[in-house]
Amino acid sequence: MRASQSPTLDPRARQLLRTLIARYIRDGEPVGSKTLAQHAGLDVSPATIRNILADLEDVGLLSSPHTSAGRVPTAHGYRVFVDSLVQMQPPGEEEVRRLRAELANGNGTQSLLGSASQMLSAMSHFVGVVSAPRREQFAFRHIDFVALDARRVLAILVFADNEVQNRVIEPRRAYEPAELERVANYLNAQFAGRALSDIRACLLRELRMAKNEMEQLLAHSVDLASEALVPAGAEDMVMAGQTRLMGVQDLSDLDRLRELFEAFASKREILQLLERTIQAPGVRIFIGEETGMVSLDDVSLVTAPYAANGQVLGVLGVIGPKRMAYDRVIPLVQTAAQVLGAAMEPPGTR
Repeated sequence: MRASQSPTLDPRARQLLRTLIARYIRDGEPVGSKTLAQHAGLDVSPATIRNILADLEDVGLLSSPHTSAGRVPTAHGYRVFVDSLVQMQPPGEEEVRRLRAELANGNGTQSLLGSASQMLSAMSHFVGVVSAPRREQFAFRHIDFVALDARRVLAILVFADNEVQNRVIEPRRAYEPAELERVANYLNAQFAGRALSDIRACLLRELRMAKNEMEQLLAHSVDLASEALVPAGAEDMVMAGQTRLMGVQDLSDLDRLRELFEAFASKREILQLLERTIQAPGVRIFIGEETGMVSLDDVSLVTAPYAANGQVLGVLGVIGPKRMAYDRVIPLVQTAAQVLGAAMEPPGTR
């Protein structure tokens, strides 16, 4: 997302801006013309550098702290940097192997999401965040019904990603064990491999068209499936590493830090932001106010959607200070999305 139209910069201005932001990200100190003369690789005088820096400040890409002769990037400066100047540093082979190994050990979707958020945090040194797939997106593999008493039935639901959910339901009438078995056999035979969101509509459609001999079975199936196959509530988002931000120099304002941690605790605003990016291909970067949320004004969010079998399931990302190593974090998020998506695919389809 772009905060505003980027100015046109000549090659010298681009090189100075790239060098200044890279040095500031690395050191956290305002960068002066002397440092740039040593490291920018340009054959120009310090006076020329100062003039170019003044021009960059005039167009809103840099600012001058009152306590220093050097300059620091603005949010707009970071935007130009990530859009056109940053030189990516993809994860090394060992980091990718480590990421794959950690996610290969996941036992079910929630375990995978937890591992992914922890790895993103560990490898970026900031906050790792992963939005959970909606359960109705998943195909179910198998269902069993067990009568608990005259009014309650235990539905044991196994999904294609090996997640198992036990749900206690209260159907409209009591069922004999043989009836429960017949309904389970019918649902498994007809709908295994289908998404939850499809099954109830299919049952109702078939019930309207059913012959007399099938009507009772379908009615019982609709009764039991109406509760058993409704997507159950689950954790919408998994986060790891929030406390890593407490030691970040750029986030030292306690009031702003408290607002940020309140956003972490409620998750609602961050989840809404992730959902805005779910249909956008590739990496998305929100810098400060670009998030549209006051609590996130002091941070950046780098996100990418993850998909399995061609279906987008959710979004993962890294939340950190605006002064983050975008050259490493952007390709890390992109790689993690690919690895998580592959890990979410059922065995035999990878």
